[in-house]
Amino acid sequence: MIMPIPRVSPLVLFPLAALLSVGLASNAAVNADALQWADAPAFLPPGAQLAVLDGDPSKAVRITLRLKMPAGYQIPAHWHPTQEDVTVLSGSMYVGMGDALSKTGGTLLKPGGFVALGAKMNHYAWTDEATVLQIHMDGPFEITYVDPALDPRNKK
Repeated sequence: MIMPIPRVSPLVLFPLAALLSVGLASNAAVNADALQWADAPAFLPPGAQLAVLDGDPSKAVRITLRLKMPAGYQIPAHWHPTQEDVTVLSGSMYVGMGDALSKTGGTLLKPGGFVALGAKMNHYAWTDEATVLQIHMDGPFEITYVDPALDPRNKK
């Protein structure tokens, strides 16, 4: 039986949201070389970087993020309370559905590849090469790992 983990406030998850943001207002434009990348928050495994393009991930608004992952990066099975729409901008990523990461059950997404991950749908991902994703979702950004032992916030 999988025990639920306590829900963590998005304000705790994004204490550095101001540092990650490029300060975009609605209808603002930015080129990729102007993005301000920072280490991803502790709810993701170490090694990734995140940039906020639009919105405030700690609030109930539409947000757009970029996630930069190194080769060999893995995100264990998890879910979000709202739909997550993911587009691969560079590199490639495998994505799979289920309660545990299985490298035999994923679909390879190449640049331009897209996946819509429904609210509360258990999914996982991994990379074989450096990859950049663009993620659109309704905030606040929250993540719940299927197996709490795999939640990076629980590792010391």
